[in-house]
Amino acid sequence: MTHHDHHIVVLGGGYTGMLAAIRLAHRTRRTGVRITLVNPSDRFTERLRMHQIAAGQQLADHHIPDLLAGTGITFVRGHATAIDPDRRTVVIDGGTATLEYDTLLYALGSSTDTSRVPGADSHAFTLNGPQEAARFAERLREIVVRGGTVTVCGGGLTGVEAATEIAETYPGLTVRLISSDEPGAMMGDAARAYLFRAMDRLGVTVRSGVRITKVLPDAVELDGGELVASDATLWTTGVRVSPLAGDAGIAVDERGLIRVDATLRSVSHPDVHAIGDAAAVRLAWGQIHGTCQSGLPTAQYAADSIARLLRGKRVKPFRFGYFHQPVSIGRRDAVIQFTHADDTPRRAYLKGRAAVLYKETVSSSPVKMFRLSKRMNVSATVSRGGRATRKPAA
Repeated sequence: MTHHDHHIVVLGGGYTGMLAAIRLAHRTRRTGVRITLVNPSDRFTERLRMHQIAAGQQLADHHIPDLLAGTGITFVRGHATAIDPDRRTVVIDGGTATLEYDTLLYALGSSTDTSRVPGADSHAFTLNGPQEAARFAERLREIVVRGGTVTVCGGGLTGVEAATEIAETYPGLTVRLISSDEPGAMMGDAARAYLFRAMDRLGVTVRSGVRITKVLPDAVELDGGELVASDATLWTTGVRVSPLAGDAGIAVDERGLIRVDATLRSVSHPDVHAIGDAAAVRLAWGQIHGTCQSGLPTAQYAADSIARLLRGKRVKPFRFGYFHQPVSIGRRDAVIQFTHADDTPRRAYLKGRAAVLYKETVSSSPVKMFRLSKRMNVSATVSRGGRATRKPAA
């Protein structure tokens, strides 16, 4: 079957958008389907490694056109600034170009939200991209000569990885991790205890159970008014998504994520498929949260589903279960918490050198998967959730 008039537009060239586009190209080869990938930068960002750039490390430079070479995918460098779901068009860079689509794959992802706490947007750094991370690395090089203080705001896995990476790279700096929740709270007791011993060994000071109410040029203010001096503040807590879908009238939830059905299609516009951080995906055990671990399976599923729909075949509901929580603790240590499908911890965990090798395999796997997916269907799904995902969501 050929579809010479069918145009698929993929918005976003992150982990999910890249995998979905490349897998779609392989699944629809020789059918005449056209695929266009839109992304503001021609550089592929390895979000799993932003904390390494923040600590001053040089990473491999992957360019999207090179990763797409041989797939037949058209790459458009630009920002998607408007969607008209009725006319099925996407406006690029405010009107410099307009793309018509038959199927839209929405993979715009998310970024760290600095809007909720006064001063965070103007006085804190983020890991929202390689340029932002590199600016923070430059700030660290400025303050290390006088033994400055670094404050990492947020005790999620991103904050933990950033704090430990900085502490290991710059032992002369004072590194604080401030969080309203206990770092590693989602882990089991044994893995969390190991994480805390490692942070203590690296000299990371942890303050949990407190809330940051303001970020100043040289300090952060805690609830109660206490000022904590900070020469460089890194903000890693809170998530926001692009308002593009909601502004277009596509049904979204209270956070702006596209509301999807069991096949990851928009409940208001079925020709729009949403994946990764951009989609509100609810399974029987609950709603998945935005991680590469869950994002890549949504990309794989959406690509396969679109290919099946184009052939007139039935699509089964999306199934997924979490498997692990990999956390690097600098370059020479790590801890891997294995989990149940709903991301609650199992008893098993991995630590030390074996965990370092495991984490590096995880971090390097997406780019390898892109290259392999040009030639074969590579599975990104470690777990489909077992019995927990065999029944539909409530």
